[in-house]
Amino acid sequence: MIAFPLRRQVISRAGFSRKWLGRLMARILLAEDDESMRRFLAKALENAGHEVVSLGQGDEAHRCLKRDVFDILLTDIVMPEMDGIELARLAAELDPTLKIMFITGFAAVALNPEVPAPAEAKVLSKPFHLRDLVAEVDRLMAAA
Repeated sequence: MIAFPLRRQVISRAGFSRKWLGRLMARILLAEDDESMRRFLAKALENAGHEVVSLGQGDEAHRCLKRDVFDILLTDIVMPEMDGIELARLAAELDPTLKIMFITGFAAVALNPEVPAPAEAKVLSKPFHLRDLVAEVDRLMAAA
């Protein structure tokens, strides 16, 4: 789909980026099957000034990526229906400029060479401190 990279280019480079307290704010799609964790992460990222759309399943997130543009995909790896690695692979096909970060309690899964994940994806292992998550999001946005 050619529309997403072009659409992202228009949004990002046409001056529509948002700043909050001097930091570039991200539009984040959060895919996490644990509802309490999903609410907790979304609230923390929103409190840091980011816009968050949160969904509980990988297939729901994939449908959302087909119709909307995000700066970052933040996804758990182990989820029912569609796991985070498959979601990330499909997301990278839809939008090669999308930054991808995995959050997982199973870091070894992300590093399994038989399950290809996007090459530049970041992995944040649970448990982690919320400030570490926000700092990693800031680093991803600064690298844009």
